Amino acid sequence: MRRWFVLGLSLFASSAHAENECRVLDVALTPAASGTGADQFPPQIVAWLEDANGQYMGTVFITQKTGALGLGNRPGRFDFNSGPMWPYGRRVTVFPVWSHKHGLEWPEIGFQDGLDDNLSHPQKKSSPELAFCRPLRPDEFDAVTCPSAAYTDKGVLSATRKSLYPPREDLLKTTVDASDVEMFAALNPFDAVSHATPLLGVESTFTYSIPPEVPNGDYVLWVEVSKEFDFNSSYDPTKYPSPPVAYADYGQAYRGQPSVLYRVPVTVGITETTSATDSYAGYGDPDGLDGNVRVPDSTISSGPGTGAGRLALQSTGGVSYRVRTTARREQDFEPPATPANIAIVDVKSTQATLSFTAPGDDGLVGNVRGYEIRYRVGETMTDENFTTGTLAPIEVDLGPPGAEQLLTVKGLVPETTYSIAIRAFDDCRNGSTLAVFELTTTERAQGHVDACFIATAAYGSTMANEIGQLRRFRDSLLAKTVLGELAIETYYTFGPAVAGAIGESDLLRATARDFLGPLVEWVRDYRW
Repeated sequence: MRRWFVLGLSLFASSAHAENECRVLDVALTPAASGTGADQFPPQIVAWLEDANGQYMGTVFITQKTGALGLGNRPGRFDFNSGPMWPYGRRVTVFPVWSHKHGLEWPEIGFQDGLDDNLSHPQKKSSPELAFCRPLRPDEFDAVTCPSAAYTDKGVLSATRKSLYPPREDLLKTTVDASDVEMFAALNPFDAVSHATPLLGVESTFTYSIPPEVPNGDYVLWVEVSKEFDFNSSYDPTKYPSPPVAYADYGQAYRGQPSVLYRVPVTVGITETTSATDSYAGYGDPDGLDGNVRVPDSTISSGPGTGAGRLALQSTGGVSYRVRTTARREQDFEPPATPANIAIVDVKSTQATLSFTAPGDDGLVGNVRGYEIRYRVGETMTDENFTTGTLAPIEVDLGPPGAEQLLTVKGLVPETTYSIAIRAFDDCRNGSTLAVFELTTTERAQGHVDACFIATAAYGSTMANEIGQLRRFRDSLLAKTVLGELAIETYYTFGPAVAGAIGESDLLRATARDFLGPLVEWVRDYRW
């Protein structure tokens, strides 16, 4: 009974009534900026519906990082440090109330070698990472994009331990991944309700198509919002410090104020109804251990972008709100036409700008509600795999039918070929047919390169165990002799150019690993 709400959303037109009518719930909210460094870490947001008795009905919205990319259930201890696009650590504190409400569970994901405390993992167990960066040091946090290609251990399903969060669903198994990776997407039921994180300072409205099985009546919409590095005097790194693990100089302690919750009553009926809340209803467990809503108290901040102010206070028609809902009926006679005349305006190493002709809401008539853009690497996007493709966060000003639409897809990886699909949708979540095209990003921009240039290119990550051994050799032996210093200086002069060639060729990377292998073995066995 609990799963039909989510499954009903997987088909866009499943909620259409007779006579081309559907019921929709519009939810408007604005993530607020704090003006601090914490704004580098966008909030995670989930919304779900309960009946008047507090019974969970289903999830209506969840940000992509948790709903599709496995933030709550991925390898590594939950209190690992964090940083921009950090790849490891199962964040069980992200949505403690929601996770204990939905009644579902999944196998917990751990590292293939079982070493939950270790950030460093062998290259032979680490595959290319297209959604996250490698772990970064604090002096690299200001990087707009990942400073180098990332390789991560995607993990393995536990036979005994359980999680209240789904695994990521965006992976294509490689030869070094555990066979369990092939099951991840099938285990995740939230593909249809996962959305890109709303932009800070911009009001976002997401439209939920209410399934016909839901009777008219009174409901409650809950919105839970979490944010890393949201510190105050009650929640800071002194009280929630970094764990005592290797590579502790990567990332920073991230656990600040816990998730906060907003509660909005919703009436679904024949007439349009609007409701709102301008205050938070409470907060979740700081350790993610239970699903209780703590009553508001003085430990939670209320300034813009922090604590209870993570959602900005807005005003419409004299009504102030942080979350505003409108339940209404919508006439819809046919799905939108397909976005046409797609052209690639500009391509860079990590983003691409596109243009296309806007379709109409009903064929070529009326304005569409929005666009959904997803991409895949290694296979062509189709109707069958579209919902499991990576969702692209975009910002676009919706134009009338026939207008040129311009948008930018960000977060791409250099020198990679993407299959990209665009689908327009209307208020009833009817989707157009897909417009599919390919593009290849340009070479990586010049910038910061790790000091172990060639080895990093060969093993794919600065965090690989092999890199640690070679750094030790450099710092403990080479740096203490004149010839060693000369070798290091020569390496730093020519290394980046060589590394650039190696890093973009699987054959050269394999050859470089074969060349470095004996040295790594000698360093590992050397008695320091």
